Amino acid sequence: MTLAGVTRELLVRYLDVWTPAALHGGRRVTFAYAWSGPPDDPASTDAHLETAEAALRGFAEFQDLLVRRRLAYLVVGPTAAATDRLDAVQAELGTPANLAVHAVSGEPDDMLAAAVSAAGAAGAPLLVYAAIAAPPARLHAAGRPTELITVTPPGDWLAQRSALQARGFRLTTGVEFIDADGENAACLVSFATDRANNLEAFKNALWAVDEYAGVRYRDPTDPEGHLQDISLSPHPGPLRRALLDRLTATGPQTVTELRHYALTDTIYRSSDVTRVISLLRHSGAVVSDSHGRLSGDTVVEVAGG
Repeated sequence: MTLAGVTRELLVRYLDVWTPAALHGGRRVTFAYAWSGPPDDPASTDAHLETAEAALRGFAEFQDLLVRRRLAYLVVGPTAAATDRLDAVQAELGTPANLAVHAVSGEPDDMLAAAVSAAGAAGAPLLVYAAIAAPPARLHAAGRPTELITVTPPGDWLAQRSALQARGFRLTTGVEFIDADGENAACLVSFATDRANNLEAFKNALWAVDEYAGVRYRDPTDPEGHLQDISLSPHPGPLRRALLDRLTATGPQTVTELRHYALTDTIYRSSDVTRVISLLRHSGAVVSDSHGRLSGDTVVEVAGG
């Protein structure tokens, strides 16, 4: 599977969760797919149009929810080819009138914010997927709640995260996708939201991608830069080290606090924490104030601390 295929699968998996939740939560929602790049690159253009088409086919599965709710789907890219392609898909699927597709030709830096505003996204759920050089600005106030998935060239994740937080996104995660040819990052995928449940859902989608896709993950905050195979049960080693470092730096923490830390500061899910703490406790690396089943208010600390 190509890198474009992996990011496409990740998006479609997350849309399968986001779409029904957003439609149940509001009478209108907006999704924007944006990409930048040379319009004379047929392979790149076709890959993006395939992803845009896959998202549209996914939305068509929720026709029952679109009877009384409106979903605006924006596609912003450097070519006008998206219009004909998505029109053909709509004709094939017979998508409902409340699924409105708008293709805008132009660079996202120039057109995305205006297109989102024109779609009437203010005050309603908004999800933006952007494959561009840097996360788009001026979007957080456009919708409530706003979420942002970006696919950017490898770069300084901590600086990007600070910029996202300055725009009002409380919860973020970043993952480097490493292609099968070596250890160089092919791209940096980030997710920004205000909702912990949605961050967990994105992480679930991340680890459910095809494990044979030929892509591995790397946590850009991991000082040792370990590569991770895609798995529904990811290797616990990097999280083990991260939790021990956290406990050493902060002192005793509850399981709930450690779960939140893993969710927001590592590429792991909060659900991975209980398994790893159990392993740490069994090895004697940490102790807890209860010896039975770990609960959210169980206090954990480094052994001998």
